[in-house]
Amino acid sequence: MSTSPDPDRLPSLVVLRGPSCSGKTTTALAVRQAVGRGVAVVQQDVIRRELLREQDLPGALNIDLIAMIVTRCLAGGYDVILEGILDASRYGTMLRSLIATHPGPAHVYYFRLPLEETVRRHATKPNTHGYGERELAEWYVPNDLLDVPGEQVISSTDIQQDVVTRIVSEALPRRIHPGVVPPFPV
Repeated sequence: MSTSPDPDRLPSLVVLRGPSCSGKTTTALAVRQAVGRGVAVVQQDVIRRELLREQDLPGALNIDLIAMIVTRCLAGGYDVILEGILDASRYGTMLRSLIATHPGPAHVYYFRLPLEETVRRHATKPNTHGYGERELAEWYVPNDLLDVPGEQVISSTDIQQDVVTRIVSEALPRRIHPGVVPPFPV
């Protein structure tokens, strides 16, 4: 990882996708902790379930709202980590558009875990009473890749700290003024 900050690096878009209980939120928060200021974490669950309290349906408001928040944070000079299940059948068009229109670097990571592993991990969480194995199975879409250039897979055998280090070094090299946008290329 480079130790000298890059004054000209445009904000990065980092997308962390995968099944429920695959480690996306934990990873996103650990990456922000490792990088420090200038990183916005946009959580699908917070927007959809807490802010709007809506069902995860095609064309629902949360999809456009996520895109707006991500776009505004990037325009404001923040690196953005967008994390969630972000099922390709509902969110794929929005995600591909965000990636295609962002003038800075975009990095997509898909957490590929078998259903059995997501169920095992769910049993270790404090909110196990909110949903269970039946819901996890309903939400589970195996190999739900976006098929965008550079999309990378994180497996259940990858060590959490190694994943965090990898994302920081690949996607979020240091900037002199995080949260400040250098001029966009014309």
